Amino acid sequence: MKTNLHPKYYPDAKITCACGNTFTTGSTQEEMKVEICSNCHPFYTGQMKYIDTAGRVEAFRAKREKAVEKVVSKKEKRQIKKMKKIQEERERPESLAELRKTKKAKKETKEN
Repeated sequence: MKTNLHPKYYPDAKITCACGNTFTTGSTQEEMKVEICSNCHPFYTGQMKYIDTAGRVEAFRAKREKAVEKVVSKKEKRQIKKMKKIQEERERPESLAELRKTKKAKKETKEN
């Protein structure tokens, strides 16, 4: 192996589960905390129980609600883009003299 390329390997890394079970294994991290292990996982225990780690259900519901609120059709997006373009055209100076005045005014405000 090349030197100073690979992370440090800990052959006796301590793993702690949310249920309180601890065991050791090899890892690149010295200590890890997990939500579920073989002692509390429904597949290994045979008990049916619902596992919601870190409120994923609530996070999913919040994400779905936010998505529903921001639904904008393609037609509306095109209309908004068109209105922005029209607004930019209106704000644009019509002559070179107006452009110079706006540049000069900006320069003066920066100096102050």
